[in-house]
Amino acid sequence: MTGKGRELADMMERRKVDILCVQETRWKGSKARSIGAGFKLFYYGVDSKRNGVGLVLKEEFVRNVLEVKRVSDRVMSLKLEIEGVMLNVVSGYAPQVSCELEEKERFWSELDEVIESIPTGERVVIGADFNGHVGEGNTGDEEVMGKFGVKERNLEGQMVVDFAKRMDMAVVNTYFQKREEHRVTRSTQVDYILCRRGNLKEISDCKVLVEESVARQHRMVVCR
Repeated sequence: MTGKGRELADMMERRKVDILCVQETRWKGSKARSIGAGFKLFYYGVDSKRNGVGLVLKEEFVRNVLEVKRVSDRVMSLKLEIEGVMLNVVSGYAPQVSCELEEKERFWSELDEVIESIPTGERVVIGADFNGHVGEGNTGDEEVMGKFGVKERNLEGQMVVDFAKRMDMAVVNTYFQKREEHRVTRSTQVDYILCRRGNLKEISDCKVLVEESVARQHRMVVCR
């Protein structure tokens, strides 16, 4: 998404999105910068040709940021206090299917450590390109996902479900019945939003914005 900052900010303003997790940013460094339209990007990357993660925040909420954790070019998080509520937003970018198992395990270990470090009374939202398919239906996995996934589960999707079970989280996308075009972010469903199971009832909707696309292969997933 190099060079797409202002386009992204305009889209967030138009769609009234306050916080956005972004992946495959390909921006090298560990910084925060304004991207226009009243939004600020916190990002981390080690290579200008691959990976990189970030979080875009409406500038009026920047003063609410208590902590920024840049774990790797695949995992980072922000902790904010908003109206007395502690909110942790995590951006993740899982290795692609073709990557080595060691790289995949390293990603999940990093994500585990971030979530385990957050006190149980605080809100957690993960927005990630997990490069996996959790699949349609939820038989045997009712505690962490709904019935409205897409297609068949693969190994990488099983890793998402296993993570949700370990961390007592819910795969939010799968709880909302939508037309397939509002569930698929490219040719299938690989981008997911997760939250703690106890806070799932606070989310009223989750869908793909069909008309909006900044990255060539992905469309924005929003929840409210």
